[in-house]
Amino acid sequence: MNQAIIKRLFSYLRQDKSALIAAMIFALFSVGTNLYAPLLIGDIIDDITNQIPFDEIIQRLILLILLYCIASLATWLMMLFSNRVAFTFSYKLRKALIKKLELLPISYYDTHDHGDIMTRFSNDIELLSDGLIQALSTLLSGAVTIIAVVFFMLNINLTMTIIVILCAPFTFLVAKFIASHSHKFFIAQANDSGKINAFTQEMLQGIHTLKLFNQEKKACEQFQALNDQLYVSGKNSQFYGSLVNPSTRLVTNGAYTIVGISATFLALMGKITMGNISSFLIYSNTFAKPFNEISGVMTQLQAALAGAQRVFALLDMPQEDNEAKSELKTCQGHIEFKAVSFGYEPNHLLMNHLSLDIPAGNRIAVVGKTGAGKTTLINLIMRFYELNDGQILLDGVDIAKLSREQLRAHFGMVLQDTYLGEDTIRNIIAYGKREAGDDEIISAAKESGAHEFIIKLPQGYQTVIHNHSFLSQGQRQLLSVTRVMLMNPQILILDEATSNMDTRSEVHVNIAMEKLMKNKTSFVIAHRLSTILNSDQILVMEQGNIIEQGTHEELLQKQGAYASLYQSQFKAAQAS
Repeated sequence: MNQAIIKRLFSYLRQDKSALIAAMIFALFSVGTNLYAPLLIGDIIDDITNQIPFDEIIQRLILLILLYCIASLATWLMMLFSNRVAFTFSYKLRKALIKKLELLPISYYDTHDHGDIMTRFSNDIELLSDGLIQALSTLLSGAVTIIAVVFFMLNINLTMTIIVILCAPFTFLVAKFIASHSHKFFIAQANDSGKINAFTQEMLQGIHTLKLFNQEKKACEQFQALNDQLYVSGKNSQFYGSLVNPSTRLVTNGAYTIVGISATFLALMGKITMGNISSFLIYSNTFAKPFNEISGVMTQLQAALAGAQRVFALLDMPQEDNEAKSELKTCQGHIEFKAVSFGYEPNHLLMNHLSLDIPAGNRIAVVGKTGAGKTTLINLIMRFYELNDGQILLDGVDIAKLSREQLRAHFGMVLQDTYLGEDTIRNIIAYGKREAGDDEIISAAKESGAHEFIIKLPQGYQTVIHNHSFLSQGQRQLLSVTRVMLMNPQILILDEATSNMDTRSEVHVNIAMEKLMKNKTSFVIAHRLSTILNSDQILVMEQGNIIEQGTHEELLQKQGAYASLYQSQFKAAQAS
C-alpha cells in the first residue's frame, strides 16, 4: 500500500522538475562542502601536531570558514526549492480534489460527512505538505551524504569503513520494522480526525436546535467520546512513531563505539594518525546522521502517508459520466417519464415503472406526505441520480444522453433552503448568468419585486452578504427568484419555496413566482394545498409512485387521497 502511495506522490512531485532538480543540485553543494571540511580539520590537527608554520594553519582555517559559509548558503537554497516543490504539490493536489468534487455524484455527498471531506482538503494535505518538506530535504541531502561519506572514509581506512557500512542495514531494518507496525495507527488517527471535524461542523450548523432542546450537554458528551477516540489513536501513533529515532540512534551509537575502539588499536599499531582518527570519527557520525534524520521524520512521514491515503481515496472515487451523446439547443419543456424505476439502494426500489407525460408549459403540483417521493421525482428530472430502469425524455431526447451542464441549463430552481453564497447582491443575482449587464440585473430585480429592498441597503446592489446575513427569509427568496428570472429557463422547480415565511413575505414571493412561471413548465412542491389550486395537474405521490393525478376539482370529486388531505388542511385552517 505504502509503495503504491509513494509512487503516486512522486508522480505529482515530478510536475515541478525545475525546482526538484535545483534542490538536488544545491543538496550536492551542501553535502560536498560539509564533507570536505572534516578533511581540513584532520589536516589542521596533524599540522599542529607536526608544528607546521602558523601562517599555513591560518590559511586552512580561513578555507574551513569559507566552506561552512558555502555549505550554509547551499543548504538554505536546497530548503527553499524543497519548500517550493512541496507547496506546488499541495496546490496541484487541492486543484485535483476540487475538480474531483465537481465530478462526484450527489449520492457521494449524501453518504459522506462534509466535515470529513473538508479535513481531506485541510488537515490531510497540510500533513502531506509538511511531511514532504521534511522528507525531501532529508532524503536529498541524506542520499548524497551516504555515498560521499563512504568515498571519504575509504580514503582514510578500509577496515573502519567496513565496520560502519555493516552497521547501516541494522539501522534501516529497525526503522522499517517500527514504521510498518505503526502505519495502521496513523491511518486511525487521520480517520478519527475526520470524524471529529465532521461532528464539530454538524454541531455548529445545528447550534440553535441544540440550545432550543437543551442538548448542549449531550452534544458535548458525543464530542468527548470522539475526542477520546482521537486521543487514543493519536497517543498510539505518536508512541510507536517516537520509538524510531531512539532505536536507530542506539544502533548508530553502538557502531560509533566500535569504530572508536578500532581506531585506538590502529593508532597504537601506528597505522593511522590522530588527525585521520578525528576526520574518520566525524565522517562516521556524518554517515549515521542521515539514518537518524530519516528515522526522526518517520513519524511525520507516516502521518503524511496516512493523509495521502485518504486524499487518494477521494480522488479514486467513481465519478459521473458526463459525456454528451445528444444535443438540445432549444427547450420547449415537454417532459415524459417512461417506465421509470429507481431506488437509492439498488435492492430497494422507491419508484417502480412510473410513467408520466407533462406537456410543455404546464404547471405541475406535486403533493404527498413526507417521504412520499416528491423531491426524488425532481432529483431524477435534474439527473442528480441515475435511473435503475426506464427513460426520462425532455422534448423527446433521453436526458441520460445529454451532458448534465446542458440539461441543467434549461432548469431554474427556487428551494426552501436558499443558498446565496458570500458575494455582492449584484453577483448573487447574476450567479447563473455571469455575462448579464447591470441593466438586465436591475430589470429582473424590478420584475421580481426585489429592487425595492435592494436599493435601501447601504451599498445597494454592491452590498456584500453571506449565507447567514441580515436578510429576512422573504428577501432571500426574492433574490433567489430574481436569480432564476434573470436566467429565464424554460423549466422551473419550486420546492417548498414559501414554507418558512410570514404571510406578508409569502404574498410578495408568490407574486414574483407567478410572473416567473408564466408560459413555462413548472413543478411546484408544496405542503399547503391552497398555493397549488390553479395547477394544470396535481400529482399525489405515495411511497415513490403516483397514486392520483388530475386538476384540483377532478381530484376532489374522486374523494380519494387528495380530497382527504385537502379537507384535513381546510378543517385545520378553520379551527385556527
